[in-house]
Amino acid sequence: MSGADTGDFAGRVAVVTGAAQGIGAATARRLAGEGAVLALIDRDADSLAGLVAQLRAGGTTVWARALDLCDAAAVETAMAEIEHELGAIEHLAHVAGILRVGDCLQLDPDDWDACMAVNARAVFTTTRAVARSMQARGRGSIVAVGSNAAATPRVGMAAYAASKAAASQYLRCLALELAPFGVRCNLVSPGSTDTAMQRAFADDEQARRDILMGVAERYRLGIPLQRIADPDDIAEAICFLLSDRARHITLHDLRVDGGATLDA
Repeated sequence: MSGADTGDFAGRVAVVTGAAQGIGAATARRLAGEGAVLALIDRDADSLAGLVAQLRAGGTTVWARALDLCDAAAVETAMAEIEHELGAIEHLAHVAGILRVGDCLQLDPDDWDACMAVNARAVFTTTRAVARSMQARGRGSIVAVGSNAAATPRVGMAAYAASKAAASQYLRCLALELAPFGVRCNLVSPGSTDTAMQRAFADDEQARRDILMGVAERYRLGIPLQRIADPDDIAEAICFLLSDRARHITLHDLRVDGGATLDA
C-alpha cells in the first residue's frame, strides 16, 4: 500500500480531513500508495482508528486525531503538532462535510447552522491554519471537496447547496491571495457518489434510478454517464490537483459528476 520512495507524494506530509470513510478514506489510501506521510482527521474516532491500523500495516507513517474542525483553536493546535511531529505540511485534502436535507420553508434552522458550520466554517478554519505555513515557505497545495450543488439549485438541498457555495467562493478568494506565494488552491466538486452520506439520502433502488435518470418535477437532470461515482473517482481528481502534475492549476473547480450538471 505504501510507496515510500516513489510516487507523486513520496515523503511529503499530506493532511486529509473527513478521512474515516468514503471519499476521505479513498483519498488517504491513494496518497499512501503514492508514498505520502499522512495526517488524518475525522470526528469519528472508531472508524478513523480502523483506517489508521490498515495504513500502518501497509508501511505508511500516519498521525491521526479525532477533532471538531469548527473549533479554530483546536485546528491550529493540531496543525502545529503535525508540523512538529511529521514535518512541513505540503498538501491538504479537505474532504469533511455533512448533508442535511429539507425544503426551504420547512428547513430546521439547526440543520442550516450545522451545514454552514461543517461545510463552510471548517473549510475556513482548516485551510487558514495550513495556508499560513505554506505561504511562509512559498509552496503547497490545497484541495477542498465542494459539490456540484454549489452551482446548480437542488430541491430540498438549500442548506447543503448554500454552504458548499460559500466554501467554494471562499476557497477561490484564498487561492487568489496565495497565488503570488506559490501556493495553489483548487476545488473538486462531485455529484452523486456512493458513500454513506449518499446512501442515507438515496437508500433504495428507486432512489438510485431517479439519480441516474432524473426527476422532472424536482428539476433534476440525471447522469449522462449512467453511473453513480465511486469514492475512488473523486480521490483520483483530488490527488491530481494536489500533485505537481497540476502545478499550473489554481482557482479551478473540477466537476466530477458524470455530466449531471451539463458542466454548468
